[in-house]
Amino acid sequence: MRRTRTIRSLGHWRSLRWKVAALVAVAVCAVAAGIGVLVHQATYARALSQARDTAQRQLDLATTAYSRTGSTQGTEGRLDASEVPEDLSELVRRGHDGTAFGRNRYGPVMWAARPVGARMLCVDVDMRADLRNLKLLDATMGLAGLIAVGAVLPLGALSAERLARRLRYAAGTARRIANGDLDARIGAGDRPGDEIAEISTAMDSMAASLQQRLRSEQQFTADVAHELRTPLMGLVTSAELLPEGEAADYVRDRVRVLRTLIEELLEISRLDAGVEQADLAPCPLGPLVEDCVRRTGLEAEVQVADGAVVDTDPRRLDRIVANLVANAHRHGRPPVEVRVSGAVVTVRDRGPGFPDALLADGPQRFRTGARERGRGHGLGLTIALGQAHVIGAGLDFANAADGGAIATVRLPEHPLT
Repeated sequence: MRRTRTIRSLGHWRSLRWKVAALVAVAVCAVAAGIGVLVHQATYARALSQARDTAQRQLDLATTAYSRTGSTQGTEGRLDASEVPEDLSELVRRGHDGTAFGRNRYGPVMWAARPVGARMLCVDVDMRADLRNLKLLDATMGLAGLIAVGAVLPLGALSAERLARRLRYAAGTARRIANGDLDARIGAGDRPGDEIAEISTAMDSMAASLQQRLRSEQQFTADVAHELRTPLMGLVTSAELLPEGEAADYVRDRVRVLRTLIEELLEISRLDAGVEQADLAPCPLGPLVEDCVRRTGLEAEVQVADGAVVDTDPRRLDRIVANLVANAHRHGRPPVEVRVSGAVVTVRDRGPGFPDALLADGPQRFRTGARERGRGHGLGLTIALGQAHVIGAGLDFANAADGGAIATVRLPEHPLT
């Protein structure tokens, strides 16, 4: 299960590994693109500057030849060329020299022009080779950027995976603590400057503090229950000595309730301490459940579909079934149905159902949930859940679609059945 969860986290695009890898890739691409733009602009500006200087020199040579011979033969100069850009032509008509990037019939060129009398003398410098080199440089820069991303991306993913592995381990430890393993710790050690180690240490400290408080509360509950047993026995004896009457019956009833509460508190303290050990034996589930329900003295309809032979502790299973049936009568409405199918026992009532808090967080001692579920101290379901853990059974709580609470006990089948 843990390996499956790890593989899923690695493949999920929202995992830390892929987020860091994507961030590294974006950063490398941004740096490569920025450098590429800067190099492109610098190279292009340099090519224009060199072409402009060359055109200016050629224009000077053509001007000298024209002033001596009245002709541009032997130079690159031309008179009144029609391909000269309009803005440069307008500049010459106003009596100024100038250069401009444009095109001729062969491709991109740098123009230079000046007025000579009433005419325009101009030259053009071919820039096709410069622009081809610039495109080649852009392609090379792009390829270099892809190579950089390909080289850095795995390194970023590996670094992120190491961080993600530590975070997953911390999350797994937190889940173990939430599931009842109060001794689980991350154990990151002392790593100054390591934020994950700081978080792990804080979680370990929090878990230790919660464990200590919980054990203190459990010990307090056990001590109180033990201390109450002696005066309780005195109350039981005194109640039996009272003369018969309505007041005596009321006192005896309240003493029985108090005795049941203290016995349940003692049972919970033993379950919390982890000292309970199951005495497992193969048992036919159907007859065992029928006997458990009969001993409760409560009315319930028992249906045995195909009861299996299960490995269980009959005494503890009797405790579980009795508590579930009693809870159904106390907080639900009749009819109460107990069904045995295979290694599964289902107890259902027709009341308002379990409260949402119980379905979300499980039974809580001294909490009965919704008001419509009746009054009580909430220990019955807590004991049933604890005893189910002792015998290795599963206990789930749900509400039926047509109303009523459903408690389901799943027992381990005997291997020879």
